[in-house]
Amino acid sequence: MLLPIRIWGDPVLRKKAVAVDKLTPADKKLIADMIETMNAADGAGLAAPQVGVSRRIFVFRIGDETHALINPKIVRREGQRTGDEGCLSIPGVQARVKRAKRVLVTGRDAKGKPVEWELEDSDDTGRAATCVQHEIDHLDGVMYLQRAIPDSISWLIEGVDDEGENTILMKKTTPDAIAAAYKARKFPPDTHVPDVLRERVERKGG
Repeated sequence: MLLPIRIWGDPVLRKKAVAVDKLTPADKKLIADMIETMNAADGAGLAAPQVGVSRRIFVFRIGDETHALINPKIVRREGQRTGDEGCLSIPGVQARVKRAKRVLVTGRDAKGKPVEWELEDSDDTGRAATCVQHEIDHLDGVMYLQRAIPDSISWLIEGVDDEGENTILMKKTTPDAIAAAYKARKFPPDTHVPDVLRERVERKGG
């Protein structure tokens, strides 16, 4: 079942999520629904607070594989990289964020079994380390724009390059301007955003 994704400004996104004491059938259904929702929105990861559930659960992709992590904890960080990030709860926006390049993370998988993963950003694994850090931030009530390099925050605008080819252009913005646009339920013209997320912002009633 597709779940409605909460948009920046929703109070649940700023709360620290509650630890999962025991994995329940409801949690397992939530995980399945979150994976379906993440895939439908073409996301790389999705945390439970993003669908209105304040529990320490998130799902994410590594290559072609999809995983769930429950009560995650980063126990080691190594290296540093700066890369572009987006977020399903802040649609149409991109910014650059400094993150650890490699992380060692512990938690439980979708069956409740203990896991320990060493993840890094690479050609083989994509942005696995970045994704895990981004999603754990969600569980702590932290949005990626709070960590972003301020002058890198931009709307993604559909446009045409010098050769007449369709492309995505960057239009500088600020967190306040983004919040105002969401509150007004109106994206800037030609903002590049999946239809399912555009509807969440623009339709009446949220």
